[in-house]
Amino acid sequence: MTSAFVARGSGHGLFVRDWGSGPPVLFLAGWAMDSRIWGETMLRLNAAGLRTVAYDRRGHGRSTDWGGYDYDALADDLATVIESLHLRDLTIVAHSGAGGEAMRYLARHGSERVSRLVLVGATGPRIMAAPGEQGVTPQQLDFLCARLAADLSGWIDDNIQPFAPGSPSRVNDWMAAMVMDCSRRAVVQFQRTIAEADLTADAAAIDVPVLILHGDRDASAAIDASARRYAEIIPHATLQVYAGVAHGVMVTDAARLAADIAQRIAR
Repeated sequence: MTSAFVARGSGHGLFVRDWGSGPPVLFLAGWAMDSRIWGETMLRLNAAGLRTVAYDRRGHGRSTDWGGYDYDALADDLATVIESLHLRDLTIVAHSGAGGEAMRYLARHGSERVSRLVLVGATGPRIMAAPGEQGVTPQQLDFLCARLAADLSGWIDDNIQPFAPGSPSRVNDWMAAMVMDCSRRAVVQFQRTIAEADLTADAAAIDVPVLILHGDRDASAAIDASARRYAEIIPHATLQVYAGVAHGVMVTDAARLAADIAQRIAR
């Protein structure tokens, strides 16, 4: 098992965990989380004969903090990791807002190296309200971003429990510390990217099989507005609903998640 930094120009780098051997699976953590959140899932897939790779997004974890947090920039970071590690026949597993990174990567860089995509609790395809529709308003987004900038600890106290209901207090403290350790600039700017993006065209253009895994108790990405919409838009998509499961699937249901990913790769 190894860890290293992938260079990203001008002295910056992305911290990468690269474990095991076999067909590669690359994990993308959601907003304000880093590669550590995938640890149990990665080890389970190593035991199933798969190589697992995860990296900290810019401004997250041990990666450096530079540039912007729009999906184009983040997709290009993903491309750099994939190319630097010479990954092919790749399965990408993306959680929450990282689904946009994966879809934008496919739109910008193509699917030559990617065999399949797994979306876990993915947000989108559009969160902001269009005229006459329900959704987040610009005023609500501005209020949220202002609170994340000035009262991140208070926001965490209000929201950490619904992420992975029933988790031990030590796990909640670990996840809260992960968010607090994230660059505050990244927290705010990536949240705005997620909320303002319209991923409809990216999703409709995906040309690899997609497995959508989503809990029906997900308070961060309501299943009807996200997973079911993706299942309608994405060609060759399969939706699998986790009954009674919330947003933090890799925390509460890592064994099931790993088994479903391994089964999909084995097909």
